[in-house]
Amino acid sequence: MKRKIVLFCFLFLLTDYVSAQQSDPGIKSHAALVVNMQTGQIVYDKNADKVMPIASITKLMTAMVILDARLPADEVITIEKADIDKLKNTSSRLPVGSSYARHELLRLALMSSENRAAAALARTYPGGAQAFINAMNSKAKKIGMLNSRFVDPTGLSSDNAATARDLSNLVAASHNYLTIRKFSTTPQHVVTPLERHKQLQFVNSNSLVRGQNWEIDVSKTGYLSEAGRCLVMQAKIADQPVVIVLLNSWGKNTRIGDANRVKKWLENHQRRKQA
Repeated sequence: MKRKIVLFCFLFLLTDYVSAQQSDPGIKSHAALVVNMQTGQIVYDKNADKVMPIASITKLMTAMVILDARLPADEVITIEKADIDKLKNTSSRLPVGSSYARHELLRLALMSSENRAAAALARTYPGGAQAFINAMNSKAKKIGMLNSRFVDPTGLSSDNAATARDLSNLVAASHNYLTIRKFSTTPQHVVTPLERHKQLQFVNSNSLVRGQNWEIDVSKTGYLSEAGRCLVMQAKIADQPVVIVLLNSWGKNTRIGDANRVKKWLENHQRRKQA
């Protein structure tokens, strides 16, 4: 009798363990949030209210502020010394003195996370870079990012910080801009400086936008040593619009692995519901 009770308890615990494993996507990122945008339901969260550096996820806010200003998309902007990254000393393929249309710089900032492009966009904003940063923080409050802070347009400063929950609002707001949806999911793009130097080939920093198994509407990656590797997306999974936020993923491919784990988890859940 005792053996039967022990066996029953073991099987009960094993079933409970398997069920728990099936109900968790196994996210490795330090913080994460998955939201069904159609229902508003939070499907998964992990440290979603912890304020963390967000690296180049910042550029989604940069893009919204630029688009809100309704500046001429074809206006020519010349890269200047002021646009060089002196904080992290990152490199850029946009040489000082080269010129591009504003819309080209916006595309490169979103799809390829070009820091010099983002800096030039902020510098040429009415009132200059500080006015631009003020507009970023004002926009953050307007869309409900109550635990966020922006100090530069590139994300190179680790003082650019937010929670995963706030970033879900950022992604949802970004989705309202056709230009952001288009530019952030451009797989690759060739740009030619107006000075007619050789063409420059850029690819999207998120390899998933080139995958046939994903329907992605908004995408942005980020990386800083202080922030780890980050990824935010709005995608259609199991016929539902879903926002995915992944912060502080250590390891080159962890954020991509986490995104795929979320996708598989949601698809399996949908199949179980339909069975």
